[in-house]
Amino acid sequence: MDELSPQDCLAATALVDSDHPAVLAFAERHARGETPVERAVALYYAVRDGFRYDPYRVDLSPAGMRASAVLALGYGWCVTKAALLAAAARAAGIPARLGFADVRNHLSTERMRSTMTTDVFVWHGYTELWLEGAWRKATPAFNVELCERFGLLPLEFDGLHDSIYHPFDRAGNRHMEYLRERGSFTDIPLASVLEDFRKTYPHWLQDASTGSALGGADFQADVVRETGG
Repeated sequence: MDELSPQDCLAATALVDSDHPAVLAFAERHARGETPVERAVALYYAVRDGFRYDPYRVDLSPAGMRASAVLALGYGWCVTKAALLAAAARAAGIPARLGFADVRNHLSTERMRSTMTTDVFVWHGYTELWLEGAWRKATPAFNVELCERFGLLPLEFDGLHDSIYHPFDRAGNRHMEYLRERGSFTDIPLASVLEDFRKTYPHWLQDASTGSALGGADFQADVVRETGG
């Protein structure tokens, strides 16, 4: 779906619910600036640092995957935080779509590694914003506190250059490798995501449900413990 035009990416969808009252209020509060670039950058940082990254509490039900759910919960993971940024951008009149890729993440907790049994994350999500005549990639997943704890370089976004995961951390260790691009979408392709998650991570999703088997664990506590907190 890479042929999506900017005009295709302004309306609310089922999961990028830019017409939700909470999303509209969030966009009005944070989309500050004289230009679309300035407003997009302001929204990026509001999503990146205003909601903590928590890959343990993944809920792949439609209700759990909506952009507005991040606002209600106060946390999200790469796909839902990307959906929130896209929804807020649309609410502010900035065309936005979702991009997806499979990545190899060299940095995760021991609990995640043992449950997922792989360091490959399928359907990693980011946002694509139409700014200054081009699609710009923005990845608001890792909040700055998490980056500091793990020794990562925070992803900055200036509205003119792509903001995607760094290949190395601050110490020069491997961090993230992009393995496969899956394209761009107006909405989260939830059926495909759920199907591939069930195939790839049979121990991560609880039985046939859409909830994570890690949901009862504390990601922040694991991070603190493994980084010598």
